[in-house]
Amino acid sequence: MSDQAPAPSPLPRVLDALGVGERDIASIAPLTGGTYNTVTRVTLTDGRDWVVKTPPSHTDALRYERDLLVNEVAFYTAAARAGGPAIPRVVRSEADPAAPTGAYLVMTARPGRPWHEVAPTADDGDGPRLRGELGRLVGRLHAVTGPAVTGPAGPGFGYPAEPFGPLAPTWRTAFTAMTEAVLADAETYRARLPYPADHIRTVLAGAAHVLDEVVRPALVHFDLWPGNLLVTGEPGARTIGGVVDGERMFWGDPVADFVSLALFGDIERDRDFLDGYAEAGGKSVEFTDALRTRYALYRSYLYLIMLVETVPRAVGAEAADETWESVAPHLVDALDAVRLGASVSCRTRPGSDG
Repeated sequence: MSDQAPAPSPLPRVLDALGVGERDIASIAPLTGGTYNTVTRVTLTDGRDWVVKTPPSHTDALRYERDLLVNEVAFYTAAARAGGPAIPRVVRSEADPAAPTGAYLVMTARPGRPWHEVAPTADDGDGPRLRGELGRLVGRLHAVTGPAVTGPAGPGFGYPAEPFGPLAPTWRTAFTAMTEAVLADAETYRARLPYPADHIRTVLAGAAHVLDEVVRPALVHFDLWPGNLLVTGEPGARTIGGVVDGERMFWGDPVADFVSLALFGDIERDRDFLDGYAEAGGKSVEFTDALRTRYALYRSYLYLIMLVETVPRAVGAEAADETWESVAPHLVDALDAVRLGASVSCRTRPGSDG
């Protein structure tokens, strides 16, 4: 057992930078559910209600997790352009010189409880209606386009925190760097995967050409599981009160958001969501063979992250085994879909022999 004292909380420094003293604070409460940053809700005596996120003091993390809160600030700032009250507003974010792992973030709190805790259903009239509302909200977010890359005018793809270097000029380049990073992490941490990392690299590379269909860097949250969707209101009149935890966002293919929106499921079966999404964008999503292959690529990426992150998180043997049992079969299925999709798209590409 280590005798080293735990690092002091950065929260007092953050509040001091905002001019908030003890007499200004009505309550402070830690928020659970996250697995990386420390999250605290701070309610002030004047009625202001904030959520403060501070980075961890440790440096064991995946490569893409460098300066995650830079991504979150970018998400909320960009999402504000899409309108709607569900998006938190950034109050302040800046580097904390006493924290070696990144900046802190202060944002407005949003009302509601996580979707999976509320569990809206068709029986109470909320489930299908909320899925449609969510579809419209996500459709508006996906209409937001990312910044141009430095140099010649053009789109910029990837994570705003630039953990792998500047934003890339093509989605294929950006996504290849993203998948290579998590596979390198798997090798570094000796994470348990259903196939060797080199085999997975080969499978993903075989379908990379479908990524060239994506020419606009859309705002992608990439973590829209029910825990990050807040639901407020009484049964029969519930609404989405907040979309939170945008720290894993990137500029890329909007189809990537469908993975967490139907985690371990099939977004094609969620007609309520897709109908709402079409209303926001003005047209239905066409699930072509190429789009399904892209979807399978993004499923593979998320499932890889879920398996690999258990090592630097030090979740323990029992939790790691539970993650393996729930995620590994879906990674195998996704990689099979990538392989099949690559084969089909290669036969149907212009100039092919098929």
